[in-house]
Amino acid sequence: MPAVRLRYADEDEAFRAEFLAWLEANVPPDDVLRRPKRSSADLTDWSREWQRKLFDAGWLVPGWPPELGGRNATPTQQMIYFEEMAKREIPRSMNPQGLGIIAPSIRDYGTPDQQEKFLVPTLRAEIAWCLGMSEPTAGSDLASLRTRATLDGDHFVVNGQKVWTSGAHHADWCLCFVRTDPDAPKHKGISALIIDMKTPGVEARPFPELSEPDYLDFNEVFFTDALVPRENLLGELHKGWPITQGSLAHERAMLWIDHAYIAQRSVRALVALGNEAGADGRPLREDARFRDEVAGFAIDAQALMLMGYRGFSKFMRGRSSPEHSLLKLYGSETVQRSLQAGFDALGARGVDTSVLGPLLWRDGSWIVQWLRSFSATIPGGTSEIQRNIIAERVLGLPRA
Repeated sequence: MPAVRLRYADEDEAFRAEFLAWLEANVPPDDVLRRPKRSSADLTDWSREWQRKLFDAGWLVPGWPPELGGRNATPTQQMIYFEEMAKREIPRSMNPQGLGIIAPSIRDYGTPDQQEKFLVPTLRAEIAWCLGMSEPTAGSDLASLRTRATLDGDHFVVNGQKVWTSGAHHADWCLCFVRTDPDAPKHKGISALIIDMKTPGVEARPFPELSEPDYLDFNEVFFTDALVPRENLLGELHKGWPITQGSLAHERAMLWIDHAYIAQRSVRALVALGNEAGADGRPLREDARFRDEVAGFAIDAQALMLMGYRGFSKFMRGRSSPEHSLLKLYGSETVQRSLQAGFDALGARGVDTSVLGPLLWRDGSWIVQWLRSFSATIPGGTSEIQRNIIAERVLGLPRA
């Protein structure tokens, strides 16, 4: 029986060709795309210009209507779009949480006034956002959040603390999840508020991370009697939990494609690393254990991509897709293990920040990228939480 090669329909390949031609003519030079930024809410002049160019051409969120920066692309065409962007490491926005998480949440749950006020300005990079979810005692267990908002007339009074709030010190606005009914069960009584970061009583304190001490993204955010207009309530009062799940779903949906292509680049980097000397002075390609590890990661990278396509195929047929929880866990940990393998194979040279990862990153040493990989197991739900979700919701195992 002859082999059958899977391919997209002609109209979808025409969509790809049109998009690639547009990128060829419009994408900023590589040195511009890689300019350092101060945080994930730091919208520089060039990044605002690039995001607006995507918006105006209908290539920012292609599945949305033209007035919202899209072109009513089909799900398959959207997959092609994200494939090509991930393959080329081209960012859509320098404020990914604003574009990828908060804008869809406002579109899904916002009032007409909220959509008019926030949606297009977010899409056109006129405002930047942070996302107030994690707290010191409620990280992966978001339902345990304690930041409280008390309704007093036409305002909420907000008190509490958030942490790991990316870009908060540069953000204009925060989509913040708060407890508005302290007597309700923990998954209930939660609301979502849109908070102006310039509000008196809101204080963002950035702190450095291990791999990039000069890049300040993470923040602690403190709320002390901060007044938020009632009109800034997103969705229904006390019914914010579905919004948290929608926000996390938007985040997870973005992550698997990136992980799949990073895993592929990691394999190429490990193959190239075979020409380097290992701890015993011989080229790593002569080390059978190293070759076996690289082969294993090549299989993992291919499985990751195929699992993503299978989940997408189920989505296209209106079926649930447990693959997305699996992909988040499998993708982030595959990348981390592959980086660990390269780091270990280099031995003492692995800690040398001048030894770059060929083909994998435009800058950054093996040790720096390995350290960064730990954070990838956190966004969209930590690995531990993903294992619980898979055990309970996919495999149907009882709670311990």
